Amino acid sequence: MIISHKHRYIFFATPKTATHAVREALHHYSAADDWEQQALFGEQAIPIPAIAEIKHGHVSVQQLRPALDQELWKDCFRFAFVRNPFDRFISTCAFLNRQNPNFRANSLQWMKMALGWPAFRARILVTPQSDLLTDVNGDLGVNFLGRYETLQASLDTIFDHLGLPSVQLKLRNRSEHAHYREYYDDHLRSLVEELYQTDLQNFNYTF
Repeated sequence: MIISHKHRYIFFATPKTATHAVREALHHYSAADDWEQQALFGEQAIPIPAIAEIKHGHVSVQQLRPALDQELWKDCFRFAFVRNPFDRFISTCAFLNRQNPNFRANSLQWMKMALGWPAFRARILVTPQSDLLTDVNGDLGVNFLGRYETLQASLDTIFDHLGLPSVQLKLRNRSEHAHYREYYDDHLRSLVEELYQTDLQNFNYTF
């Protein structure tokens, strides 16, 4: 998450949507009074105790809004990126198994088993994007949704709205995997579809 007081925006970092590449692009225009929270590359925390104690940078709309000054909330351009849930799930599993050499050989079995583990489903990397980006009424809490599938074009739109020259993205922290459709059978597809039903509806994605 980044809150820029100078440029009046809030960036919600949805896991596995190129958040670190977007952060790096936004850093071209960082100001001394910007607030950033992230834990992977040098831990940083926003100076709001209720947010800092979350211990990672994937802060949700429902977590931030009641903790932030409401005038700042209303004044800021709020944006995030979303990704096809079927693709995002494969990316998440590949990332979690980046030190597991057996994952490629047994990926289908591992993913089906993992979806039965409450601790796995509770991970922030697995959390539905809708849970992170909607308010208590289920309404979208951002002004603009970029798409992972059109990442640079979406970022260009954001920079244009902010009145800043666009920056060419450099992808960071990528998961190594084949095209997501290669990993699915009908059973896994139904399990993932059930888990991310709200994402599929809210963001108009299909398999």
